[in-house]
Amino acid sequence: MSFINEISQFTDNVWIRMLMNILDILLVWFVIYKILTLIRGTKAVQLLKGIFVIIIIRIITVYAGLNTLGWMMQQVINFGFLAIIIIFQPELRRALEQLGRGKLFARSNLQEDEERTRLVSAMSKSVSYMAKRRIGALVSIERETGLNDYIETGIPMFSEISSELLINIFIPNTPLHDGAVIVQKNKIAAAACYLPLSESPFISKELGTRHRAAIGISEVTDAITIIVSEETGAISLTVNGDLHRDLSIEEFEARLRKTWFGPEQEATNTSKWSWRGNRK
Repeated sequence: MSFINEISQFTDNVWIRMLMNILDILLVWFVIYKILTLIRGTKAVQLLKGIFVIIIIRIITVYAGLNTLGWMMQQVINFGFLAIIIIFQPELRRALEQLGRGKLFARSNLQEDEERTRLVSAMSKSVSYMAKRRIGALVSIERETGLNDYIETGIPMFSEISSELLINIFIPNTPLHDGAVIVQKNKIAAAACYLPLSESPFISKELGTRHRAAIGISEVTDAITIIVSEETGAISLTVNGDLHRDLSIEEFEARLRKTWFGPEQEATNTSKWSWRGNRK
């Protein structure tokens, strides 16, 4: 009887150790994930890439028998951690302060919210400026469907989104103003891009080339496209084949936020138009 109890106790201990090991691994991966999200978008990412390159070179030197180069790489690794502490002292201090305040693991969500707010604000500010001055604009934002085919027709930029840059692109008689700006992964991927024009016979004749291009891209992709009319200064937006015309800046900002960063929701106070120009 005691032998059976010992076996049962041993089995229970094995299962407990297995569960603790699994929990330990999951916690380590969680911490690594949070650290990666913490340094994402900072200069520490480039440093991390450099460290991986040095480690790979060190491994190669061991198998290839490159003793001198291996010794040099080993010295870099030995003293590299001290260099990291010195170089990134401000970032480490900030991270420790956030850990003391309990905000370290909440920072990634906070950063995403701040970035989304900044992007929508930049779009809203530039659109408002151009609408008041009747500067024509066409901006298409990539979502799930890739827009690389259309990006290749324009001038590559890969720039951070800012209201000043967007306004400057569409200033009349400048090299990039004619065509569409395409936003990919929260960056301006290219300017002066060509978008497919809609061939629908039901589009209102009062709509110009920019509106037809915006409707055309919405027919073949799930992109969000922003239009500022050069003739009237009216703000419009196309998504999922629908054209939303004559939006106020508040309506534009609310609809852009919902379609760009969340599930599309219909705003009760937004003027929604069909291609024929009739209210839905």
